[in-house]
Amino acid sequence: MYTYNPSHHSGDGLRSSGIPEKQPYVRSTAMAPADRKVMEVEMKEKGRPAEPEEPEREQWGAKMDFMLSMLGYCVGLGNVWRFPYLCYKNGGGAFLIPYLIMLTFAGLPLFFMELALGQYASLGPVTIWRCVPLFKGIGIAMCIMSGLVCIYYNMIIAWSLYYLFASFTSMLPWRTCDNWWNTPNCVETSAVANATNKTDNYTRISSSEEYFHERVLKYSVDLGNNSTARGIEHTGTMSWELALVLLLAWIIVFACLCKGVKSSGKVVYFTATFPYIVLIILLIRGAILPGAREGIIFYIKPDFNRLRDSQVWYDAASQIFYSLGVAFGGILAMSSYNKFNNNCHRDAVLIALANCGTSVFAGFAIFSYIGYMAHELKMPVGKVVASGSGLAFIAYPEALTLMPISPLWSILFFFMLLTLGLDSQFVMLETIVTALSDEFPTLLRQHKTWVLLAICICLYLLGLTQCTQAGIFWLEMMNWYSAGFCLIVTALIMAIGISWVYGIKRFSADIKEMIGYEPNIYFKACWMVISPALMLFIFIFSLVQYSPVVYNGIAYPDWAVTLGLLMAFFSILMIPLVGIIVVAKNKGSFTERFKKAITPDEKWGPAIMSQEQKEWKSTEGIDNPATIYDPGTMENGTDQPPLYDPRSINRYPLYDPRSLQQDPIRNGGSINDTSYSSRL
Repeated sequence: MYTYNPSHHSGDGLRSSGIPEKQPYVRSTAMAPADRKVMEVEMKEKGRPAEPEEPEREQWGAKMDFMLSMLGYCVGLGNVWRFPYLCYKNGGGAFLIPYLIMLTFAGLPLFFMELALGQYASLGPVTIWRCVPLFKGIGIAMCIMSGLVCIYYNMIIAWSLYYLFASFTSMLPWRTCDNWWNTPNCVETSAVANATNKTDNYTRISSSEEYFHERVLKYSVDLGNNSTARGIEHTGTMSWELALVLLLAWIIVFACLCKGVKSSGKVVYFTATFPYIVLIILLIRGAILPGAREGIIFYIKPDFNRLRDSQVWYDAASQIFYSLGVAFGGILAMSSYNKFNNNCHRDAVLIALANCGTSVFAGFAIFSYIGYMAHELKMPVGKVVASGSGLAFIAYPEALTLMPISPLWSILFFFMLLTLGLDSQFVMLETIVTALSDEFPTLLRQHKTWVLLAICICLYLLGLTQCTQAGIFWLEMMNWYSAGFCLIVTALIMAIGISWVYGIKRFSADIKEMIGYEPNIYFKACWMVISPALMLFIFIFSLVQYSPVVYNGIAYPDWAVTLGLLMAFFSILMIPLVGIIVVAKNKGSFTERFKKAITPDEKWGPAIMSQEQKEWKSTEGIDNPATIYDPGTMENGTDQPPLYDPRSINRYPLYDPRSLQQDPIRNGGSINDTSYSSRL
């Protein structure tokens, strides 16, 4: 029995078998238009529609394009405005212990899982679930969460642009209290310490806080009769300034992504590296300021008693989880443009460690200025520290007003925030575009620029709600619900689906096929047991500790809380809903339908193939693939021998058309020839 190579099936190719020769089936080495026409006719004769040829899928221009894009995706605003605060809040240097443990047993393994899965199949977060069709809803949930985050994340980028433009002045506008937006309660930064010493019940409202709330956001709605109201139900008017900077933010994102990863891969050479340059400059300048030492000590001083608190471990796990961007689909999308043999194992370790190192490093730069501000205001460090938008747009800008040449430092800081946000925004938006173009390749892949433009326009229009006077409340609601516990649930189901349904042995073999060796026992144990257990802990803890969204002490009405919960459940409901649809569309009994839903699709496999394989892949659908050629098929009146499946080369050693390239029988040699393929 011989393996079959169609290129050798001609003339006297069957003389040794004793089978009467049939009309040979000849394939040219190139897919010419005429060949394509013949193939379409043959497929119609078989009763199957001709499949349109899919456009080529792009790849990264260079290895560094991918590394910097992934680093920029992971190192975002949370590394600068959330991690330092969590570190101070949860025991200083002692917080690094649960942080590193969660990185080791949850963050890194899941990051590697997504990276390897996307690279293996070169498919986006939705189509990748050909490996287990039952879980295709995971990819849709990822895209929904990425889309929701894109809406409010670009608004934060727009705020950074607003502050950046406002910094081009001789004196920062949030330095004084004699502006039209200030209230009688405003106290300039230089007078805060004296004002707080006058009375015990004094409520501090700094000029930078009023600038953010009353000038930028304008979140106090005038109700008439000298009364104002604040809340998501008080929409007020649209801010044309915010609408314009938001439009500019979307134009920047579109311009950088319009050519796909080819263009974004070059932009990240600047946007991913510039924040490090600014952080180094800020740290050097901050380290020589008075009070910087106290701020840094406050940041890293360990309090090991805090490790007994489960909240500390929850904060560590959630920070690692959100910082690495697991289950957003971005890792799958970016790795899908890699070369098939790229060492994704090494990349996962390097990127994860660089991300965590950046968080720790950023804390030193941030707290040196917090310590300086506390020193100048003669206040404890704990009373001036903040997190989130409060740190980026209130506390840190206030610290900048106390420095010489404050506009220069303000420009550097907000330009750094801009680049930090853009990198993450690039990947989340590319995730959606990649998912659509891979799910509908013949329809959308050639028109990715138009798809991107349509998505940008839609998300911009949805983001205009955050440009109203109630905008900050909409943003905080989306931040609270869009990627909270639903992200944990998605990641948990993903880990279970790959490790237990697709199979840890099969997944490990796929990784070996790419990089030459299987992942070690550490990764396998984490994928199967440890990481899912930690995610289950995070999910249960988040439910136990759940509280409705609140901003600046202002509670949300019931309808807003309900809307937020619907937003959260909308994404994860896609998982069971799509699973039910997949099972229902299959044929046979329920058991047969379900079994097919958890079995890899016939199209599943590596998408990166040789030119010969790509040409033969275009004939898929004419005949059923066969792993071994059986001459008996010729005796049954078959006009053409069965065609092979190019993906079977790596999976079925006996079925390799290359094994007959040295066939002596077909070329006049002897059966004992040493060049005869050992695979026969």
